[in-house]
Amino acid sequence: MYMIQPNPALNIDRFFNQLWNTFPQMENDSLTWQPQVDVKETKDGYEILADIPGLDKKDIKISLHDNVLTPKGDRKIDEKKENEQSYHIERLFGSFSRSFTLPEKVDPDNIKANYKDGVLRVTLQKSEETKPREIEIK
Repeated sequence: MYMIQPNPALNIDRFFNQLWNTFPQMENDSLTWQPQVDVKETKDGYEILADIPGLDKKDIKISLHDNVLTPKGDRKIDEKKENEQSYHIERLFGSFSRSFTLPEKVDPDNIKANYKDGVLRVTLQKSEETKPREIEIK
């Protein structure tokens, strides 16, 4: 019987790869991060929910260009106060951006956004001609 010994180097590589992927990435000399999102489809449209706590709604911009919806913004790091020492920081700071290619059946003139309790909710309505409908039998 042969026993396969675990390769500690592989475990270390996996550990550092997982650790590295949790850090924000540097892009153009500034930190970037991506908020966690949920995308849902309803009978009337789509909904995008993004966790972006700690921002004012004026700090978030949403653009639509070539059928791509892009929410973006910037979370500023708290100013360090005199006689204050940070021991551990996990919250992410810097700019963020997420892009979503919209389905053709979305009405680009009927997109609504709401920001409450740290959650950005973008509602996209399906165009009338693509909504399911009943056909009358004559």
